[in-house]
Amino acid sequence: MERGNSVENNPYITQMDKFTNSIQRLSKVFLHMENVRGTFTKDEVEGIFERVSDRVCVSCEKREECIAENSIAVYQLIYEILHAAEDYGSNLNLEIRRKLQKKCIMAPRFLRESLEAFNDAKQSMAWNNRIVQSREGCAIQLNTFAKMIQHVTRELDASIFSDELMEKKIKTRLRRIGIRVLSTVLFMTPKGRYEIHITGRAGKGQCVSTKEIADVLSATISRGMVLDQDERQVMNEEYSTIICMEGPRYQTLQGVAKIGKGCNKISGDSFLMKELPGGKQGAILSDGMGSGEAAFKESAMVLEMLEELLDAGFPKITAIQMMNTALVMGREEVRFSTIDMSVFDLYEGACEIVKVGASTTFIKHGERIEKINSTSLPIGVIQNLEVESRTRQMEDGDYIIMVTDGVLDALPVGQQEVLMDAILKRADMVNPKEMAHFVMEQVLKASGEVPIDDMTILVVGIWHL
Repeated sequence: MERGNSVENNPYITQMDKFTNSIQRLSKVFLHMENVRGTFTKDEVEGIFERVSDRVCVSCEKREECIAENSIAVYQLIYEILHAAEDYGSNLNLEIRRKLQKKCIMAPRFLRESLEAFNDAKQSMAWNNRIVQSREGCAIQLNTFAKMIQHVTRELDASIFSDELMEKKIKTRLRRIGIRVLSTVLFMTPKGRYEIHITGRAGKGQCVSTKEIADVLSATISRGMVLDQDERQVMNEEYSTIICMEGPRYQTLQGVAKIGKGCNKISGDSFLMKELPGGKQGAILSDGMGSGEAAFKESAMVLEMLEELLDAGFPKITAIQMMNTALVMGREEVRFSTIDMSVFDLYEGACEIVKVGASTTFIKHGERIEKINSTSLPIGVIQNLEVESRTRQMEDGDYIIMVTDGVLDALPVGQQEVLMDAILKRADMVNPKEMAHFVMEQVLKASGEVPIDDMTILVVGIWHL
């Protein structure tokens, strides 16, 4: 078995490095441009002074005299007015007003125009700062994107290997079922799992089941191979490529129970079960700000954006950070959503729990209940988002229970996690859907009230095949 070409000899890696280096240089240029400012420069103050002079002093009978004798004093007073306006707004103190009246016969209008010019300059600075923040956000995303490209290209190059004997066996055995193989590409993951890409076609007028092709591969290389998700069902007489990979050793089953605030049919919570690359499966729960239709649109949009990035192959934490940057940059008002993600490795049986401002996640190991808490802020609040991630090894018959804030908030303050622990210990059913509904019923019974917030419970069980 021979691995792929070294990075130094691979022209595709070299070309991608040139591409990523260009992106990283562009990112550095963005980061070293103008910074966010909170005060005016000397030129900006002079600009304000000139604007006020053009509007007020141009028709003043004392203009020439003031310019000759008093310009420096008035200019300094402009500084005082701007500093005072920054601290107190238009409610300037009496001392500054008296100073201005002594130096200017048109003091009321001069002050009014000064404050108007100050507000316009302040607005301009705010917009400029917004542009700077957006540019910094773009720079961060560009740099992240460049690093991801470098990682993926090197990982792909390292995973390709050649085995002439294996390729010959595959070609011969597939010919027996009517498949003419054009090419075979062999991959091996860092954990030693096989992935095989077969490009070929069936004989004229024939169709061959792709499941049969996967079965032939399994028998040929003595490994259990299955079709990639959403793979075509048959291979016909036109050339096409199918992907087969080693089958997982674990399976999951999920169930959900949800209810809206005040028993409303529309809940602001959204959830998603997602097949991910590399034999992984994700369960994602999002709680939008507030409740009802507006909150639902927000949480649904977050899950839709996250799904797009995960489908494109972005790592989980990178996808969340890029999405957060887009949300912070893209709008004036602050609207946030939590993200609670459990990613199951169906080969290893491990579960990575990723939380962004989300409520407590519970893991049910038989009678033992483990709690995973979060201290991070939700997505869409600040630029530099902290994403918390922890990994747990799951055993046969373990459950992950993910809940939104409304579930725990429905229980008495100070006893929420203790009561939830007791409820989960009594939940001895096997079916995750039944467990989710049992937990919801017990929470509603314990609260004795109509839900004061949207409530969603997502339960995922994992079993060894």
